[in-house]
Amino acid sequence: MATVELKNIRKTYISEEIIKGVSLTIEDGEFVVFVGPSGCGKSTLLRMIAGLEDITDGDLLIDGRRVNDVGPADRGLAMVFQSYALYPHMNVYQNMEFALKLAKMPEAERRGKIEAVAKTLQLEPYLKHKPGQLSGGQRQRVAIGRAIVRNPKVFLFDEPLSNLDAALRGQMRVELATLHRRLEATTIYVTHDQIEAMTMADKIVVLQKGIIEQVGSPLELYHHPRNLFVARFIGAPPMNLLQAHVIAADEQGTRVKLVTGQSVTVAVEPRADLVGTSVTLGIRPEHVRLGTSDVNPGQGVVLLAEHLGALTHLHVRISDGHDIIIQTEGGDALTADAPVAFSFPPEHCHLFDQNGVAMPRKARRSLAA
Repeated sequence: MATVELKNIRKTYISEEIIKGVSLTIEDGEFVVFVGPSGCGKSTLLRMIAGLEDITDGDLLIDGRRVNDVGPADRGLAMVFQSYALYPHMNVYQNMEFALKLAKMPEAERRGKIEAVAKTLQLEPYLKHKPGQLSGGQRQRVAIGRAIVRNPKVFLFDEPLSNLDAALRGQMRVELATLHRRLEATTIYVTHDQIEAMTMADKIVVLQKGIIEQVGSPLELYHHPRNLFVARFIGAPPMNLLQAHVIAADEQGTRVKLVTGQSVTVAVEPRADLVGTSVTLGIRPEHVRLGTSDVNPGQGVVLLAEHLGALTHLHVRISDGHDIIIQTEGGDALTADAPVAFSFPPEHCHLFDQNGVAMPRKARRSLAA
């Protein structure tokens, strides 16, 4: 397989800069997911790696070799598209064979590769079927198989599951993740679905408006978002975010007062310059505690209870007119219009300064003191 390195990559269309100086290293065998909202540049970045878009500035290296001016066919990559891009007049075997024939691979070798890949992807019964005779999931497997038989250095996936229904997307996520572990292949995967990113990636790259907001493992981004954008984007349901005022900053951390009237001391590095200013407190829905046993409880009314089986999501209107989501066990009996009391455990709270940047947690030795 291969390493991929992007050095200050930029892309400009006419006068508008779409990719604004992206630098990133993808290690050999990593499964890296580019994620972000529509228009963030993730597909453009993937197409630049594939050679389907020119690079305006910067360097793209594959295994240490600069490939800016190397054609797509000579980069050693294979791309799987959202639309599958199968030849409708060819059967499954012929679709997977096509690139191998162009490369003048001997017929016996072609057959061996195709049969092995078909077995891996459970496509053996469908080798004589044409794409129109297959389900969406089967067609996606054929597109993946066509990429695998080429034995590329890097696999590129451009939102490959977006045309599938929810149940099939879940199944295909498992199949793709399992296939990646089996092949140990360097993989770059683009999606707007952060659940796909969280469940499949070794490393997630969060993009917004052509820049990288944060790079890290799924749990790193979930538990330690660098800024408000990542905090809002990563997590389903998203992190609760509430306006607050800093009322004290000392060795214990930073004490804030929420618009609900609650006060919370969060163990982040104290900044005296923030006293009296507005900040944002964040807490994940599963970390909000129901009940009045904790100090400084808040009050609210349930607007909607989403019963999802094992879990329940309570949409709660709090005293200042804002809404929060509280995740509870699936057997929770609360319903719409029920009053609730809740609290925010300080150890699960995040603070973001006026620029939306996460304030760093206090070192453990400081907390012990």
